[in-house]
Amino acid sequence: MTFLKTAALAAILGMTATTGIAQDVTLRFQHFVSPNSANPKYFLDPWVEKVETESNGRIKIEVYPFMQLGGKAPAQYDLIKDGVIDGGWVIPGYTPGRFPEAEAMELPFMVTKSAEEASRAAWEFTQKHLMDDFADVHLIAAHMHGPGIVHKTGDAVAKVEDFAGLKLRGPSRPATLLLDKLGAEPIGLPVPQFPEALSKGVVDGGVITWEMSPSLKLDELTDSHTDVAGDKSLYNLYFIWAMNKDSYNALPDDLKAVIDANSGLETSAMAGRAHDTGDRVGRMLMEDAGNEIATLSEVETARIVALGEEVTQDWIAEMTERGLDAVRLVEDARAAVAATRGAAVGTDG
Repeated sequence: MTFLKTAALAAILGMTATTGIAQDVTLRFQHFVSPNSANPKYFLDPWVEKVETESNGRIKIEVYPFMQLGGKAPAQYDLIKDGVIDGGWVIPGYTPGRFPEAEAMELPFMVTKSAEEASRAAWEFTQKHLMDDFADVHLIAAHMHGPGIVHKTGDAVAKVEDFAGLKLRGPSRPATLLLDKLGAEPIGLPVPQFPEALSKGVVDGGVITWEMSPSLKLDELTDSHTDVAGDKSLYNLYFIWAMNKDSYNALPDDLKAVIDANSGLETSAMAGRAHDTGDRVGRMLMEDAGNEIATLSEVETARIVALGEEVTQDWIAEMTERGLDAVRLVEDARAAVAATRGAAVGTDG
């Protein structure tokens, strides 16, 4: 919860909170991964430092990894909405069906392999279609991670037929729909459960980014890592960084302005750059471990793209039946991606 110390200080000094005394605020943010993962290391930590510096120390942000303040990763949105925490990182796809419009950004081969470009597109799409969905929280950023890679025990997949019967972890509904089309047996798992499932043989592998590979010990738990050809992602995941609305609204105007200055398009792009940096580091570590690094041929990639388009058309039909303008959602997602192509400005880390 937010702790505003002004009232107590004012009482001690016999003054009210409106007499110009600096207001000290402590905000508690939570996420569900290792603090050494790319997003916390290259985005959240610098973001916290920037907010604290620009507030002249009047805002202090405490960051808790691994859901240390309680709850499971799929409950994160409600923990923020209900004020259990002041803010945090949310994967809307962890609650299938709740934020269906966001899935448009996660459809196969929707975004480029630049997480920064994808995150710029995600913010633009969010502004156009998702603000009502997230009306219960105060949105700071919307972003995507880098390209999803197939990590598995044994040899790398080389053709579509190699997916047949593989038990593969999937992070979202669009990703698991694609794995099913490929002939695999998709198993939906949040990130924290993936290593244990691998170690116990519950899954043969899964799809996740390069940047998450080291913190999940995929250099030890898997043998091969396979990407698709081309500049589009096999799959991607949509995230938001958000604050509790009451926590935000309780801030004085000048501290709201600090949060506002560190929200939006460029903050979303900053989060994307963090994942790009993490992907480079993660891939290098998998290579150093001697694991097999593979890229599917253009021919096999084209076969998967075709299956991905089937997933997209199935999704459009399903969402249209639910009353959404699914054709427009897909068109606008593709337009946002096209508009932000080449917009990456640099790297973090």
